[in-house]
Amino acid sequence: MCSTENNAELQSKSSDPALLLELKTRRPPSLVDRAGCETWSVDFSPDGAWFAWSMGHGIVWVVAWPLDSEDNQNGEIDRGDKSFSCGHPVWGLAFGPRPPKSAAVAKAAAPRPAKASSRGRNILLLATGLENGVIKVWNVLTGDAILDLHGHEGVVRDLVFPQNGTLTLISSSRDKTLRIWDLAHKGKKVQVLTGHKDWISSCSVSSDCSMIASVGRFDRMVCLWSLRSYTFIRNLTGGTHKTLYLLSSCDFSPDGAVLATAAFSGSSWWIDLWDPYTAEKLATLADYFEDYGQNQISAIQFSPNGLNLTIVTDDRALRIWEPGKRGMVMQTRRDRDSNGLCCNYHPQGGVVATGTRDGHVRFWKAPRMVPSLCHLCRSVLRHSVSTHQIEALPLPKRILEYLTYRNIPERLKTCCSSDDEDWEG
Repeated sequence: MCSTENNAELQSKSSDPALLLELKTRRPPSLVDRAGCETWSVDFSPDGAWFAWSMGHGIVWVVAWPLDSEDNQNGEIDRGDKSFSCGHPVWGLAFGPRPPKSAAVAKAAAPRPAKASSRGRNILLLATGLENGVIKVWNVLTGDAILDLHGHEGVVRDLVFPQNGTLTLISSSRDKTLRIWDLAHKGKKVQVLTGHKDWISSCSVSSDCSMIASVGRFDRMVCLWSLRSYTFIRNLTGGTHKTLYLLSSCDFSPDGAVLATAAFSGSSWWIDLWDPYTAEKLATLADYFEDYGQNQISAIQFSPNGLNLTIVTDDRALRIWEPGKRGMVMQTRRDRDSNGLCCNYHPQGGVVATGTRDGHVRFWKAPRMVPSLCHLCRSVLRHSVSTHQIEALPLPKRILEYLTYRNIPERLKTCCSSDDEDWEG
């Protein structure tokens, strides 16, 4: 069902030096390029040892990562490829539960690794959101379907496990609702969040698990919800806009202090950075096009260290932006056939996976940047301290602006990301 080409072959065939690897589906001719073949979602497991890919036509493929590792087969656990037939097109998927940030940091600092810990477990969950509104939860290591969650009346577009190690699952749907499921009680305890007026495109959970953000594709609402009281907090867009545009994606920074939202209209796409505590818009990155309608932005995601933001658009397979900087840290060549739909970072960084409309997956080499001591201190502090609490401290203005991400120059609130270069790295 699936074929993997090695790095050398891909490097020689591709003019993009950032492309590491590509997974392609082997479909019967009758299914090629037909609706339902899209890769709407990809995800790495919390320890980075597995990669899941919705390869179209109701099939999810799970492979051990890295793909060429000698440890992919061993005597303790089957590390071979696995496929799950879901019966309906898969629009969202997520591994879980996600360990707390402190545990992830400790694990990253441990001498070795991820793989040893995954062997000792007898369960790894993968939630899949289907077109018919059902969420199927699988045990990856055994291949068994262990739960079917019913309640949504439309496509389940996005799934997220909060980063606190609990068996809580958040889902967003085209039925205009978000649902919070307690898998420890087999999904029988459900909280339903209502307020969107149309399809929900994407949802994200802050790292301290206090807030959920969701964006409505057509109602153009950026909603914040309390994950503690299950109540609506605020709408960041602040009402109706005259300009017609669509919202496609959102993501919290790893410290939870910034929320990025992606939108596009007929002649441009843009990313807004918000302070979720004050509803202040911190910055906007925009790109403009001469060709009307060739500018959709499909997905965004912060890098694990919070230094970069990955962007998937119609005209390039991948962009990587450092918030506050003019231009891109890295971007692939212009390619109108890239048709990117989703992206996901490996938990340790360095690799980004993107899914495409033709059902394929590409793995890209992401820039590895060493965080400054200032950035590390800010990340640790903002993980547990809100903007209001920071503002109450007797701090010098320059430090206060840095800690609240207001140090981005005013002139960068609208900056063009286009350039004459085909590729930057």
